[in-house]
Amino acid sequence: MDWRRVIAEREHAAQGESAGRSPLFHLLYFIACLLLVCACASLGTPDGGPYDETPPRVVLAQPENQATNIDRKKINILFDEYIKIENASEKVVVSPPQAEMPNVRADGKRIKVELFDTLRPNTTYTIDFADAIVDNNEGNPMGNFTYSFSTGSQIDTMEVSGYVLNAEDLEPIKGILVGLYEVQPDSLTGDSLVPDSFLRTRSFDRVSRTNGSGRFVIKGVARNRRYRAFALQDMDNDFRFSQKSERVAFDTALFASTCMPDIRLDTIWRDSTHYDSIQPVHYTHFFPDDIVLFAFLEAGQDRHRLKEERPVPEHFTFYFTAPADTLPVIRGISFEGDGGFIVEPSLLGDTVQYWITDTTIAYCDSLQFEFSYLETDTLGQLVWKTDTVDLPPKVTRAQQLKEIQEQTEKWEKEQKKKQKRNKNLQPEENPFLVTYIAPEIKPAGAVDPNQSPLLTFPEPILGIDTAAIHFQQKVDTLWQDVPFELRPSDLSPRFFQLYTDWELGQQYRLLIDSAGVQGALGHWNREIKQDFRVRKEEEYGALFMHVITPDTGVVIQLLSGADKPIRTERANAEGRADFFYLRPGEYYLRCFVDRDGNGEWTPGHFDSALHPEPTYYFPRALSVKAQWELEQDWELQGIPAMRQKPAKITKQKPDKDKKIKERNKQREAEMRKKH
Repeated sequence: MDWRRVIAEREHAAQGESAGRSPLFHLLYFIACLLLVCACASLGTPDGGPYDETPPRVVLAQPENQATNIDRKKINILFDEYIKIENASEKVVVSPPQAEMPNVRADGKRIKVELFDTLRPNTTYTIDFADAIVDNNEGNPMGNFTYSFSTGSQIDTMEVSGYVLNAEDLEPIKGILVGLYEVQPDSLTGDSLVPDSFLRTRSFDRVSRTNGSGRFVIKGVARNRRYRAFALQDMDNDFRFSQKSERVAFDTALFASTCMPDIRLDTIWRDSTHYDSIQPVHYTHFFPDDIVLFAFLEAGQDRHRLKEERPVPEHFTFYFTAPADTLPVIRGISFEGDGGFIVEPSLLGDTVQYWITDTTIAYCDSLQFEFSYLETDTLGQLVWKTDTVDLPPKVTRAQQLKEIQEQTEKWEKEQKKKQKRNKNLQPEENPFLVTYIAPEIKPAGAVDPNQSPLLTFPEPILGIDTAAIHFQQKVDTLWQDVPFELRPSDLSPRFFQLYTDWELGQQYRLLIDSAGVQGALGHWNREIKQDFRVRKEEEYGALFMHVITPDTGVVIQLLSGADKPIRTERANAEGRADFFYLRPGEYYLRCFVDRDGNGEWTPGHFDSALHPEPTYYFPRALSVKAQWELEQDWELQGIPAMRQKPAKITKQKPDKDKKIKERNKQREAEMRKKH
């Protein structure tokens, strides 16, 4: 049926009828329309009638939904009311994927879709709107809606579904592409299930996107065809795995879609707290519905210079997109040589800080130098690149001096006021003329017997006078010196770690005399005093985990409520890992199978068909109590991966279901109160 012809005929008939009517009829018709417009203008208000709670409904589609032998690329879908499409770019998915973005738009009561790619022969096309279609006035959701047609004589109606999780922490991934490739027998080599670089050479055969729960549903799948599933965070929109910065997931298993009749039980609610009945609902159950893809970023990401910052004259930082094991090289233009800078790389080498110890260089208005660093070229290899850098400070030395002068003048005025109020007041040292360095100490105060406090200074340290450092334990009422070590850290010239044999329930004190620490920028310390208290044994509990798994080399991480590791222990050959000296509270657990034995989680590699190291979560929090020892077995593969991570520490929350607002109930209640 040509729906445009039908509408035109109706309009023509209406015009003919109108031509034969009297002027009085037209006047009455105009008045009726005016009253109707006024009524509609007040619709949905407390005194204008009930709210519209009816979702949109499709009344006509051209071509018809699930039509076959279609060769046109323009689609029109007519609804019974004005509609709109919410988040079309995120929710509407056309499958097979289109190289040129389709035009999908709402126009009054219609949705118009125009495809620009050449249509594939004998192929089912689906336009999945998900829950994006709502009515224009009240936002009543239509519910999940998919339009489909076929360029061949039959239409494929099978579906497959599953989840995409981040491989390292099992977080659901929202909005990632999930696609299928049909696998022909000649694409397999021997018994291998590794494809012939499907994801690098051509786009998906079928495609979908994940929702807030990481769940995907791929429609228009052919029955009894063999497929493989992939997920791709497609950064360049080419539907291919073409960049290392794209997260990818793959499954080496083959599957064929099937279906069977099934029954689910739906609860009919009388109100928000009472249910009316439970009714069986017959539906078609499509399989597989439990595919799980674990997405990861490959190691060895492309390295490029990202940005640089110089907040103050004495310090600047370069940022890179990926690590490197070789430091950059500086050759001065406005100064000689490498400037004698103190270099502080981050643990991974993706951030490099420079400290300028020579004030004649630091206080220049700008630094000019050649900066040589490793960068990834077009072939994916790390090569040396040299840039010329002109780096002025955000705050110049002149601005620093001006601020010091303003602060000094303000301080001097306050001192004069204090002297007038109290002539016996001793003069104070101007705090703005001399800069002292003081470390940040973590943890400070109460410590656990297995902790080693970290001292972080604001600038690199050239030296510490060991005679100026004292570490004492309180015995009765006296402080007595005890053995300790204050070791510089390999991570940074600003970090120092305090080591000692703590005794439970005892008090300790760290003292550093004035001028005992010399900073690289010419600053010294005032006297530093930090007290520590080691908690008593009765303040702790313990947790003993027993992992049940066929794998060996399991590393268990004890997590906080923020999903951050607090402790890490490698399970022994029997799968046991013990966590002593735990403060009372709730803890979560994650583990991974350390197949390469490096003690760190390792991602996969696509071209080698190497999966990331498996990660597991204990499915609930464990409560540790003081003076209690908790023993817990953990069967790693006892629960499907998508249900393992506890909801409290899952950052990606499910999408909120779109529902009719049901404001008429509230309106009726308000009207009853008035009457």
